[in-house]
Amino acid sequence: MNSPADALAQVAADLRDLLSGDTLAGLSEAERAEALSGFGEISRLADAGIVETVATADTEFGHRFGCRGMNEMLRRAALVDASAAARIIRAAEAVQRETSLVSGERMPARWPAMREALLDGAVGVAGLLAAVAPVERGRDRVTVEQRMWADANLAAFARGDELPGEEGEDRGQAPRASAEDLKQFAVALAVALDPDGAEPADRQAQARRSITIGRLRDGVHPVRGNLTPEVAAQWQLIEDAYNNPKVGGAPDAGVRFTLDTDDDDDPFNTDPRNVIDPRTAAQKRHDALAAALGIAARHSEMPSLGGAAPTLVVHVDAADFAAGTGWATLPGAQSAVPLHVATHTACTGAVQRVLFDEGRIVGITTTDRVFTVHQRRAIVARDQECLIPGCHVPATWCEIHHVTEHARGGPTHTDNGVPLCWWHHRSLGQSGWEIRMDAGLPQIRGPVWWDAEQRWRTPRLSAAHAPRPKRKAVLRE
Repeated sequence: MNSPADALAQVAADLRDLLSGDTLAGLSEAERAEALSGFGEISRLADAGIVETVATADTEFGHRFGCRGMNEMLRRAALVDASAAARIIRAAEAVQRETSLVSGERMPARWPAMREALLDGAVGVAGLLAAVAPVERGRDRVTVEQRMWADANLAAFARGDELPGEEGEDRGQAPRASAEDLKQFAVALAVALDPDGAEPADRQAQARRSITIGRLRDGVHPVRGNLTPEVAAQWQLIEDAYNNPKVGGAPDAGVRFTLDTDDDDDPFNTDPRNVIDPRTAAQKRHDALAAALGIAARHSEMPSLGGAAPTLVVHVDAADFAAGTGWATLPGAQSAVPLHVATHTACTGAVQRVLFDEGRIVGITTTDRVFTVHQRRAIVARDQECLIPGCHVPATWCEIHHVTEHARGGPTHTDNGVPLCWWHHRSLGQSGWEIRMDAGLPQIRGPVWWDAEQRWRTPRLSAAHAPRPKRKAVLRE
């Protein structure tokens, strides 16, 4: 009989033969699906072999091969990283069969049915850990009998078999469960077995909740922390609303830009190169947070600081602000910020001028430049979403931008305000987009990559706000 090493070498040789050449490239669709299923089973069986090899080794195994422990041994022998090695070790602990000190016999595994499912190739390491982890979190409150019940049900669910104690018609062989399916099923079983487990789990979560803003590095602050489930869920809803505003149903026509002709074809509204919004998903999440913080700071229920809403204050020299050059500072910030940050902040808030004479405050003036609630509603109704083509952030989420800057005589009026999302508002001065008003209607001129002709273009509103054709009066006798 061949040794395990010889058998594994033969399997590896067969796989190398299969992978050589263009065998897989020439598969039909059905053959490709079968190949993926077959490779998946081989992968799970390989997982089972590694886990069982680790589970049957003694604690000194890695030391005898010059390693600090099993984790290092796995990294060197199986060529996995430390995280994957740790997962294998956790899986081995779940299916390990201890040896009785009295009889010398091998005892049943902690999860015997799941161990058999692993060795049969029904689950891999990911599926095994997804299945046992929710129940193991309440191990001090779950009896052995309850764990065996969960073990039998999880193994049957993993194989697609009829669940123990299930009544009714024979459902036949169901598809095997994925790791995600097993996790959801295991969570349901854990809730049934440990209904009081939510309280200690919540206390642990509350103790671990945190948000830490790191020191400035390369122009950004790293953020680390842990969110409780309800806070994470609330933030996910805000993120979805901001970055995917069309999920609530069929999208409306929104705002699109056309030439001032009767031609319905608009080549400038297409984006074959996907360059209208080049932000990554992570950058979009950052911008959603920035917008949410701005809205929260303006909310009437936000606690005040010094008798006013928590307000971002940007310090800039008046001469620099008028000239459009120089730097600005933020209270508590570790470095100066570009002047366009001050310009952006001033556009959405109020400007307070403080006059100093050798350090003494000799004068204070305040200019109210905030659009009223009624003006904002009117602008939202007119433009509906961020004015930049391709950006579909709803206008209700946007900031209102003064087209002609207030400092240069621009009024806080609906004829001088347009909605821009936080990112496009902040980057307007460097992005190449230009905005102007024509008889109270916004027009936009894009950068060269968007419009080689560099023409001013007028937004065409949705059908609900589009102008209606005039009807001629007809006299009838």
